[in-house]
Amino acid sequence: MADKLIIVESPAKANTIKKFLGGSTKVMASMGHIRDLPKSKLGVDTEKDFEPEYINIRGKGDLIKDLKKEAKSAKKVYLATDPDREGEAIAWHLAHILEIPEDSVCRVTFNEITKETVQKSIKEPRKIDMNLTDAQQARRVLDRIVGYKISPLLWKKVKKGLSAGRVQSVAVKLICDREEEIENFIPEEYWNIFAQLKDKKSKKAFEAKFFGKDGKKLEIHSQKEVDDILAKIKGGDYIVKDIKKAEKKRNPAPPFTTSTMQQEASRKLNFTLKRTMSIAQGLYEGVKVPEKGTVGLITYMRTDSTRISDEARAAAKKYIESNYGAKYYENRYYKTKQNAQDAHEAIRPTYVELSPDKVKDSLTPEQFKLYNLIYNRFIASQMSTAIYDTTSVDINVNDYIFKANGQTLKFKGFMTLYVEDNDNGKETDDVVTLPELEINQILEEKKIESKQSFTEPPARYTEASLVKSLEEKGIGRPSTYSPTITTIIERRYIQKDKKQLCPTELGKIVNKLLIENFKDIINVEFTAKIEEEFDEIADGKVFWKNVIRDFYGPFSTELARVEKELEHVVLVDEVSDVPCDKCGRMMVYKYGRFGKFLACPGFPECRNTKAIVETVDVPCPCCGATVQVRKTKRRKNYYICENNPASCNYISWNKPKVGEVWNPDEATDVEEKPKKRGRKKKSK
Repeated sequence: MADKLIIVESPAKANTIKKFLGGSTKVMASMGHIRDLPKSKLGVDTEKDFEPEYINIRGKGDLIKDLKKEAKSAKKVYLATDPDREGEAIAWHLAHILEIPEDSVCRVTFNEITKETVQKSIKEPRKIDMNLTDAQQARRVLDRIVGYKISPLLWKKVKKGLSAGRVQSVAVKLICDREEEIENFIPEEYWNIFAQLKDKKSKKAFEAKFFGKDGKKLEIHSQKEVDDILAKIKGGDYIVKDIKKAEKKRNPAPPFTTSTMQQEASRKLNFTLKRTMSIAQGLYEGVKVPEKGTVGLITYMRTDSTRISDEARAAAKKYIESNYGAKYYENRYYKTKQNAQDAHEAIRPTYVELSPDKVKDSLTPEQFKLYNLIYNRFIASQMSTAIYDTTSVDINVNDYIFKANGQTLKFKGFMTLYVEDNDNGKETDDVVTLPELEINQILEEKKIESKQSFTEPPARYTEASLVKSLEEKGIGRPSTYSPTITTIIERRYIQKDKKQLCPTELGKIVNKLLIENFKDIINVEFTAKIEEEFDEIADGKVFWKNVIRDFYGPFSTELARVEKELEHVVLVDEVSDVPCDKCGRMMVYKYGRFGKFLACPGFPECRNTKAIVETVDVPCPCCGATVQVRKTKRRKNYYICENNPASCNYISWNKPKVGEVWNPDEATDVEEKPKKRGRKKKSK
């Protein structure tokens, strides 16, 4: 008989904690949620004050039986699920199933899974926080109502199997809006003029950029304007009129929150959000390392706080001063953004002494990359400011002004270890040195040239930039970013083109229908307001059913109106120019699980369908025939000759290039030829 029973969510976490406690303590895993709303129906009684109908999750009967048996024989049961709203709700469901009274002191949480923290937390249990539980219940119930009430309309008007989600639909709208901006964008011409100048004393050359005239900035929009300026400055002296020297400081980024970790892992490591969270979960739950045994290497990975503990701050100071010197340390406090859930620290290493190099052999390559990112970001957040010496020079030539800017890195500070990226790549501050110039000095012109450019449309969202936008707009919380983006990709509303997120035709149709009929539901401000109300529930300021009541009244009225208006509306399929080769009707475009395809409008009499073949504008490097674009089961593009396998075996991951000579033997290389996957034959 176990003296104590501790229930956590995952087996990995259970194994780590078990090693810290030993003795007669038993640790079991609930494997996530054990109760939820039923999938077959709404599961929320709108007639009885939105009472949710929870049922045991199918397939967990044996696990529940084992948990009940162990709980009955244990002297004390502790519910140690994850330290967030979702974890609190799982603990509440466990308490219900195991018949533990709601006011029982049975809840323990671990912000980090280390021996010291686990042993301390077990000695300081608390009651289940019903405010946190109710915040999760409110989100679950409201999302269920939206999804189960709107989705049937999509089935009737677009296609079976579609679904709408409150946060997911807003994310799709943002991506569709950005795509529309790109499609409607009209490029504008602009020009820059660059002068290559030389300091006669030092013989050093440098570049100056045209600024304007008489102290005012001028924008150049045509070749004629360029020619006019060049004509007016031709033969003039380039005279140094002003020199400004200053010191520029750059501070480190704060330690990671869930959002910033996901963004940086996407930029620096090319990890998807889902992959990042899965790897982080493993680092949090426990890894076996030399001398320490099995320990969690990072703190809890779902947080929007940048706060760190005094102990972690002291450990960082010791590490920085011993490895870099005292001048590289700076005690920093970061302000957590408004509306952040500050229950947990920022994401940081649990043991500063376990540097990435020390634990590298204990980690998978992916774990090492993410741990290295988290570790370096945390240490850098407590390091000194980087300092640059900057110089700005104004140069006059016939009343026109050119400007030259230079900077040199005076003290590297935190940049010794870590520099944050942005969505366009690394935020590098290039070192540009200017010669030592003097006021009224005349410079020699070596060359002057102009460059034509055009304004560019806004960039498509990447996973990283979409998370940043969702966070800035107050949509979703740390636990929702990854599942939101994963869901809209899996539903084929969005597809990834390299790292960019683009709406599919299906996504555009669904978005248009929702915008036209449910403006409030996919309104950014409305969705952000709901998130704030969830936060108020978690803080005990609002009763959760009040939020549902306030939402449901206007929503049900809107739903009834839309159902009536759409009752006789039929979405007409787009007609193609391809005749059906069985009955002669002009085929129409339809949308299936794997995207757009052609179908005969004579269904069910004629069931003919055709795939839409995408091709590239470069001929096959082997035989000159057309190259088709196809997709693997995982939706990755590959390129194949239309004559493959009949008379040509060209197939490649890479798009063919004009003039490319292709070696057929290369097709056997796994990097070049898509794997042919098949089911394994069962052994007799």
